Amino acid sequence: MLAASSQHDVRMSQSLPAPDADARAHSAKLEALIRSEIAGHGGAIPFSRFMELALYAPGLGYYSAGATKFGSAGDFVTSPELGPLFAACVADAMMPVLRQIGPQAQWLEIGAGSGAFAEVAIKRLLAQDAMPARYAILEPSADLRARQRERLREHLIPPVFDCVEWLDGPIDEEWQGVVFANEVVDALPTSRFVIGEDGEVHEEYVASYADGGFLITTHDADAMMVAAVKHVQDALDEPLPAGYRSEILPQLPYWVQAVIGRLKRGAMLFCDYGYPRREYYGAWRDNGTLRAFRQHHVVSDVMQYPGLQDITASVDFTALAEAGTNAGFDLAGYCTQASFLLGNGLEARLAEAEARAKDEAAMLRLRNEVKQLTLPDAMGERFQFIGFERDVEFEHAFLAGDLSWRL
Repeated sequence: MLAASSQHDVRMSQSLPAPDADARAHSAKLEALIRSEIAGHGGAIPFSRFMELALYAPGLGYYSAGATKFGSAGDFVTSPELGPLFAACVADAMMPVLRQIGPQAQWLEIGAGSGAFAEVAIKRLLAQDAMPARYAILEPSADLRARQRERLREHLIPPVFDCVEWLDGPIDEEWQGVVFANEVVDALPTSRFVIGEDGEVHEEYVASYADGGFLITTHDADAMMVAAVKHVQDALDEPLPAGYRSEILPQLPYWVQAVIGRLKRGAMLFCDYGYPRREYYGAWRDNGTLRAFRQHHVVSDVMQYPGLQDITASVDFTALAEAGTNAGFDLAGYCTQASFLLGNGLEARLAEAEARAKDEAAMLRLRNEVKQLTLPDAMGERFQFIGFERDVEFEHAFLAGDLSWRL
C-alpha cells in the first residue's frame, strides 16, 4: 500500500462496468507517461517498474491520486476498515513489548491506509496506559497522508494527535519500539520471472503496442534475479518446469532493513495474504499470484487502465521470514489471522464492544466483523501474521496456533 487488496466481497471482472470519461482520461495520462518511459528504455521496462509507476507515479499512480481506495465505496476492504476489533487486538499484542522497552518506546506504522488502524490502536494504547512516546507513520502517498491526518485530527484529542508524526523516510536516529505493516508487502513492486525451455531464468518486461495498451515480453534475467530464483528452487522438491511464471522480490531484505532504519530493540509485525514458499511456488500455481482489483472485482488484466486499479501479488512468507532474520531479528512466530486475533483477545474485545453497542444493528455489525476476520473462507486463513523480536519477548503473540514449522 502500501495498502492492498484484501477483499471480502469480490466478483470477477465480467460484470465490472467501464470507467467513466474522467477516469479514462486520468488513466490515459498515466499510460502516456509509462509509454514514454518504455520508449526511453529501448522499448521495454521490467514489470516491477511498470507496477511501480502504475501504483505510485506522483499525482497519477493508483495510490498517489485522489480516488477512494478503501471500504465499500472503493476497490477493496482491509481488516481495519471492517471495524475496531482488528486494531485493538494488534495493539494488545504489542503492548507487552512497549512496556518492556519503557517510556522511550516508539510505534512505526508502515502504510497507514485510511488511518482507521491508527485511530483505534492509539485509542486502545491510551486507554491501557501504554501510549508510546511517538506514533510514527511512514506513508509515501501524499494523498493518503492527507486523509490520515484529517481523520486522526478529527478523532483524537489534541495532546494525543500531537504524538502522531508523518515521516518522509525511515527513522534516522537509533530507536526502540515496534513496527507494524498491514497489507504492505503485497503492494511492493514485484519482479516476474519465467523459466525457459533450457531451464534458464528469464524476466518479464512490459512493452507497448503502437496503437495503445501494453504487452509482456521476456528478457534475460540479471544475476540478482537468477540467484533469487535458484534460492527458491533449492527449497523445492524438484526444479520449476519450463514455462513456469511467478513473482519474486529479490529486494525484500533490503526493503525491510531500509524501512525499519536503526531499530536497535523491539518487535516487527506484518500481516498480509500469502503462503509459505512450498505452497507459493507449487506446481499448480504456474502463473503466479498477480492480480488487480477495481470496485471489488478481480481483474485478470493487470495492465489495463493503469492508475485506476490496484495491482497486487501474494506474499512468500518464507522470504519475509528470511528478510526479518537477515535484518538481525529472531522469528517470534507465524500464524493465521484467525489464530492471531483469537490469541490476542478478540473474544474479550468483542464482548467489550457489544456492551457499548447502541442497538442490535451495531451488535450485528460487530459479529459480522468477527466472521469476516476469522472464518477460513473469508480472511481468517487467507491472511497471516508473522512477527520478529530483538532483545524483547514477543512470542506471547503467537501462542495460539504457531505455524513457524511450515516456513
